[in-house]
Amino acid sequence: MTTFSLTELELESRMGAVGNESSTREIRQISLTDFAARRDEIADQLWAAATDIGFFQLVDHGIDLADVERAFDLARQFFALPEEVKAKYPLKKGLNSGWESKTQVRPSTGTPDQKESWQLTRPHMDGLWPTEEEVAGFQETILAFEADCWRLAMDVLSCFATKLGFDENFFTVAHDPAKPTYQSTLRLIHYFAFPPELVGTPNLWRAGAHTDFDCLTLLFQRAGQGGLQVLPGAEVEGQEWTPVEPSDEAITCNIGDMLMRWSDDLLPSNFHRVKAPAEGDHMGPRFSIAFFAQADKDAVIESPKGTYEPITAGDYLQQRIQANFRK
Repeated sequence: MTTFSLTELELESRMGAVGNESSTREIRQISLTDFAARRDEIADQLWAAATDIGFFQLVDHGIDLADVERAFDLARQFFALPEEVKAKYPLKKGLNSGWESKTQVRPSTGTPDQKESWQLTRPHMDGLWPTEEEVAGFQETILAFEADCWRLAMDVLSCFATKLGFDENFFTVAHDPAKPTYQSTLRLIHYFAFPPELVGTPNLWRAGAHTDFDCLTLLFQRAGQGGLQVLPGAEVEGQEWTPVEPSDEAITCNIGDMLMRWSDDLLPSNFHRVKAPAEGDHMGPRFSIAFFAQADKDAVIESPKGTYEPITAGDYLQQRIQANFRK
């Protein structure tokens, strides 16, 4: 297995401070209306937003909002199941498949994220689907939703491929749902309701500061359930965190470590976190759904300028998981 320096982990370990909140940065919204006809224009907009802050939001994205709400409804039904039922579908470690609760310990915090999640990675789902009696329609609906996310992610990545001088379908070939090496993941996430007596407790986060390991993340949020913040690279030393406003209509996207490596660092993978509620914030449960476009295990991450040595996406992901999480 090829090894490489994980200097970003040293930086992440210093990301546990509260820092400051700043609204001077704009999270740009990009409309995908008439995508085929406007592809060059959209590619320019995506590139400008991604190279600036690494985060942007998609509107008019083509995923039916009723389908989004249906996926959230099924997620809520699953997480409402008794713990002993959810435990029948445990996480397959290293394969991003199944249910986990309070198991992610970030280098930035050293404490477990205050959430549970259920993850879908297509080749590894044997025995991990709740029954029809437990959550009716779960498997069929969630698989279809994952496919919708994949199609949208490939449209966005096709724009970045063109900008990087690759073939338009370069990243689509590298994320093939039909292959046993496919490792893109859909994650249903439930952040637990926050006890008012814990407001202000040090080192308590819904999700500690981190970067994503993938090429591109699509994040679905619900209006009124805030907390997501991004730390643009230019603000790392001063830790000026920019809030990302949740919306039912917009999909929040960010560049991941794989794409940063593939782009010779032109596209930044920036730190982000989900803060614990403060006085006056929403204290109830928070739900989100994330799609992580992670290149197939046998895809070779090799950038145009050769900034980094080539590595397969499978080796890269395993090294990051093993380095980042203590459990």
